[in-house]
Amino acid sequence: MTQHSRLVERVRHELKFRVAKVLKSERITPQMARITLASDDFESFISLAYDDHCKVFFPEAGATGFPVPERGENGLVFPDGKRPEARDYTPRYYDNAARTLTLDFVLHGDGAASGWAQDAKPGDTIGVGGPRGSFVVRGDFDWYLLVGDETALPAISRRLEELPRDARAIAVIEIADNGEIQKIDAPDHAEIHWLSREGAQPGDPHRLLGAVQALELPSGDGYIFVAGESAMSKAVRHHMVDERGHNPDWIKAAGYWQTGSEDFDDGHAH
Repeated sequence: MTQHSRLVERVRHELKFRVAKVLKSERITPQMARITLASDDFESFISLAYDDHCKVFFPEAGATGFPVPERGENGLVFPDGKRPEARDYTPRYYDNAARTLTLDFVLHGDGAASGWAQDAKPGDTIGVGGPRGSFVVRGDFDWYLLVGDETALPAISRRLEELPRDARAIAVIEIADNGEIQKIDAPDHAEIHWLSREGAQPGDPHRLLGAVQALELPSGDGYIFVAGESAMSKAVRHHMVDERGHNPDWIKAAGYWQTGSEDFDDGHAH
């Protein structure tokens, strides 16, 4: 496989809004809920990349219905300008034939998303917009490095499960404690390093950065995905590109959240 046969391509999708109902909710770890949604509109749902994001809209407390937006020039426009609380989530699994979409929710704090996910039960209604596009990595690389905290775990897990069985993959994943370790159907020889905070607060960029700095990476061409706290993602990208000389076209670093900010959005693909 030559450098020219490897391509990172952005694919745009028609923006759609779907109203869905909870089909099933389960705790896969103490701090991670897996919720399967059902809607006839998922027959046309598309997600081409492991790190795609759909915008999930949460109903107001006590609401019996869900406002359906119209498509405007700059995205979705809700009735009376009342836009529900919304957060971005990775499509963990989807099944067009069964018309289902499965999302993993990190349960932390008392925000709209975490609160809804903790109490979600079959029949509850929620809104799903997008994905608006996919960042597709085409071609086989010699190795893959995946780095992130629990907010990136759905994307990292999906990537590991979608790689060929003989792919060389290394994942470094920060979690709250060892109770958050998940079983992942990864390639046969994948290396997964679980980095437990053991009670420490999330958001220290040096924890994952230090683990990456200590890695001895394979030879050949690799593709790197980094996601999680914004400062950490920037620091790991700087280390790999500026200090190790990694090809900047073969790394994607996304900030999913920022310490001290509740409404952070760095514009990564939705």
